[in-house]
Amino acid sequence: QVQLVESGGGLVQAGGSLRLSCAASGRTFSTLSMGWFRQAPGKEREFAAGISRGGDSTSYADAVKGRFTISRDNAKNTVYLQMNSLKPEDTAIYYCAARTASSTGYPYWGQGTQVTVSS
Repeated sequence: QVQLVESGGGLVQAGGSLRLSCAASGRTFSTLSMGWFRQAPGKEREFAAGISRGGDSTSYADAVKGRFTISRDNAKNTVYLQMNSLKPEDTAIYYCAARTASSTGYPYWGQGTQVTVSS
């Protein structure tokens, strides 16, 4: 079983930056592809960014492309989401998720961390 624990959320002014972290345990981290998702109030959860097991491939939702950067440190079992030029519409609960090569979708989820961007 994979456990994921996010940290780094908080309140920031528009235009500011935050870095989210997600620490994984329970499985060899380098066997997991990782993703960040977010859920704004009254909206469905949506994909924000993803990174491959080795970190050589990343993908982003159009809404965050050019402002957010996903990265990972396999030695520290941690994935990061650097968020720059934050906008009020980025306000959401941000979730870390993991999947293996044989997974359908992302079966493993963290508890989420709140990000609030004030205008």
